[in-house]
Amino acid sequence: MQLEGTSGYGMLLMQIADGATVDMRLRLAAAINFKNFVKRNWRIVEDQPNKISSEDREFIKRTIVGLMLKNPESIQRQLSDAITIIGQEDFPGNWKDLIPEMVSHFRSGDFYQINGVLRTAHSLTKRYRHEFQSQQLWAEIKIVLESFAAPLTELFHSTIQLVPQHAQNSQALQVLFNSLLLIAKVFHSLTAQDLPDQFADKNLEPWMNHFHDLLTTDNKLVESDDDTEPGSLELLKSQICETVAMFAQKYDEDFSGYLPKFVQAIWNLLVTTDIKPKHDGLVSNALEFLASVSERPAYKDLFANPSTLQSICEKVILPNLQFREADEELFEDNPEEYVHRDLEGSDVGTRRHSACNLNYAENPVGNWRSKDSALYLIAAIATRSKTTKHGATKTSELVNVADIFQSQCLPDLHRAAVNEQPVLKADAIRYVVTFRSVLPRDILVGVVPLMGIHLTSSSHVVHTYAAHCLEKLLVLRDSAGSLVMRPEDIKPHFEGLLVNLFAALKFETSQQNEYVMKAILRSMSTMKDNLVPYSEILLKELSTKLAAVSLNPTKPHFNHYLFESICCIIRYTGKADNKIETFEAALFPIIESILVRDVSEFVPYVFQILSLMLELRPSPIPPPYMVIFPLLLTPALWERTGNIAALVRLLRAFIEKCPAIISGDKLSAVLGVFQKLIASKTNDHEGFYLIETLIESIKQVDLAPFIKNIFVILFQRPAEQQDRVALVELVDSIQPKLFGMVVEKLFIPDVQKVGGQVERRICAVGITKMLTETPAMLSEPYVLLWAPLLQTLVKLFELPEDSTIPEDEHFVEIEDTPGYQASYSQLMFAGVKEHDPFAGYAPDTKKHLAQCLHQLSSKEPGKLQTLISSGLSSDVLQYLQAYMQSANIPTLL
Repeated sequence: MQLEGTSGYGMLLMQIADGATVDMRLRLAAAINFKNFVKRNWRIVEDQPNKISSEDREFIKRTIVGLMLKNPESIQRQLSDAITIIGQEDFPGNWKDLIPEMVSHFRSGDFYQINGVLRTAHSLTKRYRHEFQSQQLWAEIKIVLESFAAPLTELFHSTIQLVPQHAQNSQALQVLFNSLLLIAKVFHSLTAQDLPDQFADKNLEPWMNHFHDLLTTDNKLVESDDDTEPGSLELLKSQICETVAMFAQKYDEDFSGYLPKFVQAIWNLLVTTDIKPKHDGLVSNALEFLASVSERPAYKDLFANPSTLQSICEKVILPNLQFREADEELFEDNPEEYVHRDLEGSDVGTRRHSACNLNYAENPVGNWRSKDSALYLIAAIATRSKTTKHGATKTSELVNVADIFQSQCLPDLHRAAVNEQPVLKADAIRYVVTFRSVLPRDILVGVVPLMGIHLTSSSHVVHTYAAHCLEKLLVLRDSAGSLVMRPEDIKPHFEGLLVNLFAALKFETSQQNEYVMKAILRSMSTMKDNLVPYSEILLKELSTKLAAVSLNPTKPHFNHYLFESICCIIRYTGKADNKIETFEAALFPIIESILVRDVSEFVPYVFQILSLMLELRPSPIPPPYMVIFPLLLTPALWERTGNIAALVRLLRAFIEKCPAIISGDKLSAVLGVFQKLIASKTNDHEGFYLIETLIESIKQVDLAPFIKNIFVILFQRPAEQQDRVALVELVDSIQPKLFGMVVEKLFIPDVQKVGGQVERRICAVGITKMLTETPAMLSEPYVLLWAPLLQTLVKLFELPEDSTIPEDEHFVEIEDTPGYQASYSQLMFAGVKEHDPFAGYAPDTKKHLAQCLHQLSSKEPGKLQTLISSGLSSDVLQYLQAYMQSANIPTLL
């Protein structure tokens, strides 16, 4: 890692990867290392050193495409990924030659090079499919289209023509169909945001005609001979189905002329394709195409014939709803993948999900596979609208979902043997999850103990579904916004639920099951203060699990819910019978171990737990906390972006709990942290949180020697949120007339951007004091700013928050920071209770302004009237009059 900052390091790796005489394993290792080097260091991040010089950057961009195309595919793929990473940062503005250089290789006739270019183009453009529309995005797409669309169309046509010439050459066909697949993917990406002129009207015709021909092509040489993995032809047809489905949905006018022949081709494809898993993606996308077409009013006639409907049901929907042997194998042998595909709509891309989207049915009755298909189909028919958060929110009047649950699902859940017919048990639980928002409350309450029983199932899918269902029920709200499940509903079953939830974590496949841990969290948060009798045993279980996973953190969601659960216990039971001391005794050894071993993923969580315990415990602070304090000032900890918010939170807790200790020899070091934070655009807000706590907690006499330097630091890097300036003289002592510059350049233009109710209230009180208690504001030179500042304050009251971000401020998301190790995730149950320093003071800030203006007017008769009448707009005057009337104060005018 230390060598990465050396000039030429990236070029050295490229040279090794390109070395014809170097061992291939070493070349590949160099290529992988180069990709990771680029991933960690290419983005220039504020407050972090730039490890790649501008000269090295230019050399890499100038040579990497050619280097990629001349090397073997294994190296080519690594360098292609590196190009994509660089392109995401520099293209198009700082890498204008990228697309022209890539296009120049299309005419080489070497499909090894062509596929390398296409693979890179796909990586660069696939984000167009899902990114939010913006002028900047469309400008980039336009640049790509101008250089790439015509050559891509030409390449598509010439590649299609080569296929019959190599009809008996398996190797050549594989290369050509891989090219066609990549071309189709790039075409989809370039048309995902809008249909550009380069692919509209007559320009669309060759693409659609070729797509149709490829859908009707059969060639055993490019089909997979593996039952599970698709080949080039299956993947190509699947991509074409996905693309024409998008066109049917988004570009109705342009695509309508091609629609009938695609419906016929895809229909024939569905009825002739077998149920082997290798065809799942193809069948799924084909079904999604028919579903998207059937939903469009203009195409209803294509499906109106009763014989057509019957044929769709018999030949398409029902066969693809069957629970196949492959599904059963996945259920038993790879249950985590089964859960991933099936829960919460994440089965998108499976045959069953896509078949349900067509929304037609029969009700087959018979063996368990038939019942499984029937429940799947009934759920599809009954659902008229749904969301991931709430499940089905509106159901068909033709289907009584409660009756079906009672007659078809409940018997499976009541069956005593929890390990019998696990698929049907999973189906019944999924039915509850799907219709939880529309099922009667008494049914849902009755389901809770049944989920507790099914947590003991040895089937990973069943006990995971049970935990998932329990969690969804516990957070479900009715139309009035109240929780459906109340503590009294859960209390009779709570102990049994906890026993079975923790028992489920002992199954070999569920030792880090995020659904189970999330259910534990929701169960505890529902009980709140009723947790006290169980707190110690719960903490023992959770701390044991924390000690185990800290040795090798692998499941970030599980870890997050684990820490949330620990904080939940602390928050709701920490103040009862000095239990906070029990928690500290249980957690401090594990926390110490995590900090000593520097488990970077857990360090931000640990700081939040420490903050919560410190805030809840009474003074004095015990020695173990003070042992940790010097560690918080270690520069290495602050270099990790993910630590900063949690460190500031913990520092503030120390300052609030033991201000006398901080005021001693530690205040200077804390102010050093404040200075570093304020200098950062990304973290300056944390600096303001820190200085706010210092000003509120530290005695003024202790802070006085540092006040002037604090203001110097603040004005060297003004931010969007500032505390009020208390002393005009102090500010002007830093620089003559600096106070006026602060008011004019910071307060007046930017106070509207302050967010948060408490923060805006602080600003309102502070500006009111500046207007009415600062004599300098009523004399030269600052009197000219008085009326504009008052107008700004009224706008703060009456206008919504200005959430726009200046063009030069681009805040980097933590998760996107290259080389980032452990991001900061706020723990909900460790959250800081919002603190209002003016609590009880001026509850109505508008009335407070009116009262303060009235008092000032009495001291300065006639002066305010002149300033107000000549300096405020008519609408602001009306608002001010209303404030006066509300406070029963005579008008100032």
